[in-house]
Amino acid sequence: MKFVLFVLVVLLAVVAVFAVQNPGIITVRFLSLAGDTSLLVVIVVAFGAGVLAGALASLPALFRRKSEVAAAKRRVRELEAEVAALPGRTAAPRPGEKPGTGAG
Repeated sequence: MKFVLFVLVVLLAVVAVFAVQNPGIITVRFLSLAGDTSLLVVIVVAFGAGVLAGALASLPALFRRKSEVAAAKRRVRELEAEVAALPGRTAAPRPGEKPGTGAG
């Protein structure tokens, strides 16, 4: 996570430097709309739109992972209930402990 944050900060710095070094007024046209604005504004808006598009594109994978985690947790609870219901079963061995050699 720290690496991703670092890359994002570096990318933002590069975009900021590029935008500041390219000043000037340009005419922006879209369909029948037109307007004069700074190149800085166009660069920042285009970058923001790209970040937003990337975030929206990652949402299905995020929801799929959350669903998979929830299903895995549900399955773990089911299996733990099955293990607890086994005949003659008193308690699960501790990690690193051999079964049947419990303290006591």
